[in-house]
Amino acid sequence: MRSIIVTSFLSLDGVMEDPMWTLPYWNDETAQFKGEETTPNDILLLGRVTYEGFAAAWPQRTDVESGGVYFNGVRKYVVTNTLKTLEWNNSHIISGDIVAEITKLKGQDGENLVVHGSATLVQTLLQHNLVDRIRLLVYPVVLGKGKRLFQDNATVTLKLVESRTFSTGVVALVYEPAH
Repeated sequence: MRSIIVTSFLSLDGVMEDPMWTLPYWNDETAQFKGEETTPNDILLLGRVTYEGFAAAWPQRTDVESGGVYFNGVRKYVVTNTLKTLEWNNSHIISGDIVAEITKLKGQDGENLVVHGSATLVQTLLQHNLVDRIRLLVYPVVLGKGKRLFQDNATVTLKLVESRTFSTGVVALVYEPAH
């Protein structure tokens, strides 16, 4: 059985949208943390908006150091009821009863399913107790507005299983559901 791992960049006020604001903080510590969640995993699970952003950016990167080899080669499942075809290499659509489809995918043997960004998808996964781990990089910035990982009225109880503080002031937090 696969685990579903959510990974996201967050500002101190919980904003995850368009994380270009994270770039000044990128260093070897951040790269190592991100590398730990991508190397052993064989499937990305993405919402449509995140997929479109990734599909616009990653195909131009073809080297190992940037992650281009990984992101362009990995299998990708995209949750969408609007897109009918996907152009980015090795991408597949999940539509209709997405909870049933993701539950079936999770139940298969294999490596983890990793969700980058994809706030709406994450909310659905959390509501249906499908998330096994949440990996957050929290940045020392307050953005004041933007899409948040945890929407109003979302409730989930988490257990902290790891934390690290980086030299840039970024904090890495790893949680698992407390249920």
